[in-house]
Amino acid sequence: MGGIFGVASKTSCVTDLFFATDYHSHLGTRRGGMAVYGEKGFDRAIHNIENSPFRTKFARDYDEMEGTLGIGCISDNEPQPLIARSHLGNFAITTVGKINNMDELVKEAFDNGSTHFLEMSGGEINQTELVASLINRRDSIVEGLLYAQEKIQGSMSILIMTPNCIYAMRDRLGRTPLVLGKKKEAFCVSFESFAYLNLGYHDYRELGAGEIVKITPEAVEVMSPPREEMKICTFLWVYYGYPTSVYEGVGVEDMCYRNGKNMAKRDNVKADIVAGVPDSGIPHAIGYANESGIPFARPFIKYTPTWQRSFMPTRQSERNMIANMKLIAVESLIKDKSLLLIDDSIVRGTQLREKTESLYESGAKEVHIRPACPPLLHGCKYLNFSRSKSEMDLITRRIIARREGEVTPEILADYANPESTNYKEMIQEMCKELNFTTLNFNRLDDMIEAVGISPCKLCTYCWNGKE
Repeated sequence: MGGIFGVASKTSCVTDLFFATDYHSHLGTRRGGMAVYGEKGFDRAIHNIENSPFRTKFARDYDEMEGTLGIGCISDNEPQPLIARSHLGNFAITTVGKINNMDELVKEAFDNGSTHFLEMSGGEINQTELVASLINRRDSIVEGLLYAQEKIQGSMSILIMTPNCIYAMRDRLGRTPLVLGKKKEAFCVSFESFAYLNLGYHDYRELGAGEIVKITPEAVEVMSPPREEMKICTFLWVYYGYPTSVYEGVGVEDMCYRNGKNMAKRDNVKADIVAGVPDSGIPHAIGYANESGIPFARPFIKYTPTWQRSFMPTRQSERNMIANMKLIAVESLIKDKSLLLIDDSIVRGTQLREKTESLYESGAKEVHIRPACPPLLHGCKYLNFSRSKSEMDLITRRIIARREGEVTPEILADYANPESTNYKEMIQEMCKELNFTTLNFNRLDDMIEAVGISPCKLCTYCWNGKE
């Protein structure tokens, strides 16, 4: 995934940029970056944040940077922001999203006269550089943003900083959010709505799907109006969004409470305590406990002083080990107890299986698992919310492949139906494979009801394959 922030101020913007970008650290684990424009022109810093948090890596840059315009990012992939020199003038650019037709767009760029793109480690092209190339094919930045919006298959929200202003564009279908904040003599734009609140800003408004605005310290000017159609990612509420965030007027914490409540209404399991797998499962578990009357407790605690989220290796074996080491059991709450655990989702299942086994080793009598969303059946085509490279990384797809051999869209649709025999048998096999006492997933209709906005505005592709 990733998060972006921009600010235009009549005075120094560096403090706001530094702390608000840091507030996006939960959205990415690999790189951070800041760029500013001031009397000395453009200045930029990019650092690896895999082994050290954003604030530590950027402390010196914070002291040395000067400017009244700034953009920053937390990224799970490419280094950014980038600074480009083109016929449109000099500008800095940062993006969040996913391009599915990279090869096609790169070939098209070469055919149109581009000589090269810088290659990142691993042989990939920086998608933010490709976006800049698309924008530079037109005669103005706004025309270039609209052109990129139409050419990119996937999703792409963009911030561009020129010497005079910041341009912000929310992706064409609004799969990721962008919200504007305002305070005296400054405007900002942010992926996360809470990132600017402690810096003296108040909510101004959200950008609509595909909307483009021009931001100066004095005003926000609409350069291209929002589109009617929207498909915001539902997983933002279930997992990725910070508890204090609000998307489309719906708070993450509030949604999770309602989500857990809906799960409890359909469940009749007898358990001694309800617990959330830290941290994203906790609010769903609170909602479940409040509705069911089963006490909420914390049978394991996340150790954060030296195991911050930003340290998360790319190799899955190491990720499993680190995830397990972060959680420390409270054996007095586990021994001889029947536990009901709520996690945000099950992707591969490896980490949750290992955590369940450790609970049994600590004396748990039963471990009932209740994921807060339906089974993931499709890899996300629009956002990089998982490091999975193949849909066969999903435990659901491996089980379905074993059962069916050739997997068709029609077969997957049947497995997505919670009333079907295939769905129920898939859940039974998963429960047995992961060594849970029982396993029940949240239903898609209940999850959508917990969000509370029109279902046609929500992207649910990873659960039902519908675009």
